Amino acid sequence: MIELDGHLTPQDAEAIILGGSPVALAPSARAKIDASHRALRAILARGEPVYGVNTGFGALSTVRIPEADLTRLQRNIVLSHATGVGPSLPDPLVRGMLLFRLNSFLQGASGVRLELVDLLAGMLNAGVHPLVPEQGSVGSSGDLVPLAHLALPLLGEGRARVHGENLPGGEALRRAGLSPLEELDPKEGLALLNGTAYMLSHLFLAWTWGWQALTAAVGIAALSFQALRGKTEALDARVHAARPHPGQAQVASWLRELLAGSALTDRHASDVQDPYSLRCLPQLLGPVVETLWAVEGRLRVEMNAATDNPLLLPDGGGTALSGGNFHGEILAFAAEWLGMALAELGASCERRLSLLLTGEARGLPPFLSPQPGTSSGLMLLQYTAAALAAENKVLAHPAAVDSIPTSGDKEDHNAMGATSAWKCLRIVENVLSQVALEGVAARWAVAFAGEEGLASASRPAYAALTELVPPPGEDRDLSPTIAAVREAVRAGRIGHHEL
Repeated sequence: MIELDGHLTPQDAEAIILGGSPVALAPSARAKIDASHRALRAILARGEPVYGVNTGFGALSTVRIPEADLTRLQRNIVLSHATGVGPSLPDPLVRGMLLFRLNSFLQGASGVRLELVDLLAGMLNAGVHPLVPEQGSVGSSGDLVPLAHLALPLLGEGRARVHGENLPGGEALRRAGLSPLEELDPKEGLALLNGTAYMLSHLFLAWTWGWQALTAAVGIAALSFQALRGKTEALDARVHAARPHPGQAQVASWLRELLAGSALTDRHASDVQDPYSLRCLPQLLGPVVETLWAVEGRLRVEMNAATDNPLLLPDGGGTALSGGNFHGEILAFAAEWLGMALAELGASCERRLSLLLTGEARGLPPFLSPQPGTSSGLMLLQYTAAALAAENKVLAHPAAVDSIPTSGDKEDHNAMGATSAWKCLRIVENVLSQVALEGVAARWAVAFAGEEGLASASRPAYAALTELVPPPGEDRDLSPTIAAVREAVRAGRIGHHEL
């Protein structure tokens, strides 16, 4: 059980989203929620106009709503904004959206009731996952469209998945022992929709799996380095002290550790320098490490932020502040940066894979085939890796530099951060495959080069691969093997230690 108090860590978020850890609300968080809700009630009692509470939305913010229609207004915003298209998001992304919207409410600035927050927590714990279409958010005013679909089952509307079964929203809640809300209080519909949880969930999973890809890639690169008899001079600490970027120095340190005592390195005497994908590993992967570090900082802020509008604060007898914390520009930039960095990680895997398949000068058979000609060996692995690299080049084109105004130009600059975050996660999925493809080839290459010569620190990654990848032999269907290695990379089962 993880107690949520509004200060969520990436580790706890991963345990809840991917591990299914149950959640409970801390008393301190419940007190903040109640105080914010009472502040809203006090403001309404004074008859003050508050955007989206007793006014219309977007370009209709000048329309004042009668008190008798306030709850209907909130239900209507959920129903009218559920206009998404495309396939439904997988459960981990929906769990992320539920968690991050819930934790935003725990900041005590959204004016919602405890009943609504308890229902969100109950859905997480019971595995009730609303069906949320993939497309529809422009990344500003929050992720309005996908969050509307997330909110529908709370009203007994829409559909949700429970234990793999798609059901009407109300029935899904009842199967889990939960009940839909009879109605939404003022502000609650807007609060559910007006946040960044779609962008944040995509970016968080991209970052989480990006670390796993990087961890495995470093371990696998060390195997490729040894199979290709790479020169360790390029990893000398003095080289990296002369250009002391922290990520570069860190990767060089990891590789020195992984290669220490290898009987395979520094055995290629005919050339004084290796290709860049070996010699420049610290300079290639160091920026990826630094990008992951930087994105973590943005994630830690965003997952513990109030991102709806207006904010309802208990100070001064109740204060409503209209602002723009729903705007996804910071997440858009983080997603574009991370996507580009991870695309480069995958591209470097493709280049080392190519070296392994054409390493005759370094003692490896062509395409790692036991019988070149009769057998194509692993030739086609590089085709797939190249196809993924080409796709990632397109996906790395930034969406965040574009803006299409919405709501009659009231919302005249949108972040397009949902597209940025979606692209980033798609890139990560491709990179997981590229890392796996290099891993399959590295396993065969080391077998040909002589696994007995491996550095001791590299042996765990090699052992993990040998459990999944058969030894060199006759041509066979390798797609199940590639898929198994890919999922091992995602799960963090390949790599020398926690990087």
